[in-house]
Amino acid sequence: MEFKTPQINIYVNNLEVSRKFYEKLGFKLTFTAEIEGKPVHHELILDGFKLGIATKESTLEIHGINPGSNSGSEIVFWTENTDSAIQFLLANGAKLLSKPHDFLNNKLRAGWVEDPDGNPIQIVCQRI
Repeated sequence: MEFKTPQINIYVNNLEVSRKFYEKLGFKLTFTAEIEGKPVHHELILDGFKLGIATKESTLEIHGINPGSNSGSEIVFWTENTDSAIQFLLANGAKLLSKPHDFLNNKLRAGWVEDPDGNPIQIVCQRI
């Protein structure tokens, strides 16, 4: 048995709001699943990383799964400037979870935001 082509899926309330949010981060739409002509799942890619976003409603209706709220995972983006990236995200619909701060003996700087559906996103950079 071989496992391959992993991706992460997140469950959202508003598929189009989430798609537009992640496209602002540089993701490109590669696939859309529709049910009765209505989009219920998008797949987007950034730098080889595939992100799936699916409506909570369709996940329950089609698969019988109620995703609920789960903050047991996060999406991490490495960037050149954590503070600027956090400001960009806040200006584009994210909510602040943790202000940028230095850690690991000032080697890294990180901050956290939530996407429009409350999924946590870590923004991190190396300190020079």
